[in-house]
Amino acid sequence: MSQLIGTLVILGASGDLSARLLLPGLAQLLTSEPERKLTLIGAGSEAWDDAKWHEVITSSFAEENASGATVASILEGSHYFQADVTKSADLQKILDACEGVPAIYFALPPAVAAAACAALQEVTLPEGISLALEKPFGIDEQSAIDLNALLLKLVPEEQIHRVDHFLGRSTVLNLLGLRFANRIFEPVWNAEHIEKVEIIYDEQLALEGRARYYDTAGALVDMIQSHLLQVMAVVAMEPPSTLRSHDLRDAKQLVLRATRVWQGDAIASSRRARYTAGEVQGRNLPSYVDEQGVDPKRETETLAEVTFEVNTWRWAGIPFTLRSGKALAERRREIVITFRAARQLPVGLKGHNDPTVLRVFLAPDQMSLEINVNGPGDPYELERISLDAHFGDGQLLAYREVLAGILDGDSSLSVRGDSAVEGWRIVAPVVKAWHDDEVPIDSYRAGSEGPTLWPRI
Repeated sequence: MSQLIGTLVILGASGDLSARLLLPGLAQLLTSEPERKLTLIGAGSEAWDDAKWHEVITSSFAEENASGATVASILEGSHYFQADVTKSADLQKILDACEGVPAIYFALPPAVAAAACAALQEVTLPEGISLALEKPFGIDEQSAIDLNALLLKLVPEEQIHRVDHFLGRSTVLNLLGLRFANRIFEPVWNAEHIEKVEIIYDEQLALEGRARYYDTAGALVDMIQSHLLQVMAVVAMEPPSTLRSHDLRDAKQLVLRATRVWQGDAIASSRRARYTAGEVQGRNLPSYVDEQGVDPKRETETLAEVTFEVNTWRWAGIPFTLRSGKALAERRREIVITFRAARQLPVGLKGHNDPTVLRVFLAPDQMSLEINVNGPGDPYELERISLDAHFGDGQLLAYREVLAGILDGDSSLSVRGDSAVEGWRIVAPVVKAWHDDEVPIDSYRAGSEGPTLWPRI
């Protein structure tokens, strides 16, 4: 640990993201690394005073069982500013209160974050300041290019953290070790031996009060365009020489630049749907269109599935299917690597000849390798077994890893500007096809496995 940042400024500190994710992540970081010294400043539109801000900090820290010296040290010198974060004068007042080199975390809606960045052009920025923004980065390819240009007027790329908390998940880091520290996998990690790759992130959670953001984004933008494409890049990347930010992000960018919609056909390679009324885990849910804050005319999808291709020597001709949905029967968070079946079984063997399947599960952190072996009864009968491994309890919060990277100036777990642009370029044909109603929006009952006519992946 070599901390570069002296003050963490949270813009939007009175919002849900700060209390639910950022502050618990910070609590875990400071508890596990008590030698860190940090000043915390919050700013938001709510008319809070320092006492209310300290109450929120204490409550959020308690979720990670942080108390005593950890809480006392962060409360000391921590202040809250009621501010309009899109006004230069208010931002200057906040930065003037910082000790050491500050980092600004924009825990704000995308449009407000962009307006705050524009206002920073009129502010005297401390040398070395870092900026951390949540996805989505823009609303399309051109807006992402414009946002990057604005940010680069303020600070160098190395001081910009485009946060994707999926890249802080231990499972994704485990994938690097699984691939590159085991010779058994890397020689067969290509189109010659792999038939298909599927990355699934299905949730039982429904809208949960996020209509203001989600109804303008949908599952495609909320999950596939950002998180799942980044995970796909880690699955498909060439071995980096180091895990330093330049090497790791260069390797991911090579994958994204080579990614296209499967066979160039956005209509045939994508599906969308949204949930109707149903029951999930004993909760009765209304239809998505009846959720508070939803505009049915937008035809926002709550389940999206798109197949891509990565046009490199390693992956040419292999489908990568990315899927994410809400209010589904089963919580599935996994990367599924299906290998090609054996070319031929020796005459005499019978039973299973299913392909080998490697599953890497995201939270809980586990993996399984499904293979065919001779059964305990008839030695000529092949049976299916699963070799399972547990990576750990995944106790490190994703935002603990995100904040550690920001404080230490390590951008390896953040999204580089050109990758953010590529994400929008990749999904643009799908966005257009859906906007033009060339792909019908199906429906599925909340609590089901999805539309009945969709093949299960």
